[in-house]
Amino acid sequence: MRKINLLLGAFLTIFFISCEGPQGPPGLDGFDGANGEDGINILGQVVDIEGSFTLDNDYSIFYEFPQSIEVFETDVVLVYILWDQTEDDNGEPVDIWRLLPQTRILDQGLLQYNYDYTFFDVSIFLESDFDLETLQPGDTDNQVFRIAVLPAESTTGKLDTSNITSVMAHLGINEEDVQKIQVD
Repeated sequence: MRKINLLLGAFLTIFFISCEGPQGPPGLDGFDGANGEDGINILGQVVDIEGSFTLDNDYSIFYEFPQSIEVFETDVVLVYILWDQTEDDNGEPVDIWRLLPQTRILDQGLLQYNYDYTFFDVSIFLESDFDLETLQPGDTDNQVFRIAVLPAESTTGKLDTSNITSVMAHLGINEEDVQKIQVD
């Protein structure tokens, strides 16, 4: 008897829970708000600069962002050095980029390519534990750097910032879009 009462109770509970009543009256529509202004599309920027480290420039390369590149205090600025070149299967050159800072071990001691930035400029400089005047031209002359400006909103999530190809793909920038600038 207990099992029948329990079974009947469960059946009635399911029956009452599954029943629906008549649909209620529809609600009133709300008022449309005023149309706002369209937002801006925040895009990152990538630019290549080439310069030489000399005694005259205190072994630093200074790049001031032009007005065409808007950098906010919250943006992230990454600098890569053109470290080497290799060839693909078709014999075409392929650039090898490394994220700064980069340290080289030389006969004279340790040499580091490093940088700092503000939302106005980037300063790329050499640091060492020896006299920089003893460096070979290959370490100082005609060095190429790629500067990537990432809006703060775009740096959320998993982005491999050590890989310039990933950064450029994330920003939707192709190699042809990269502006090349010679600095003194």
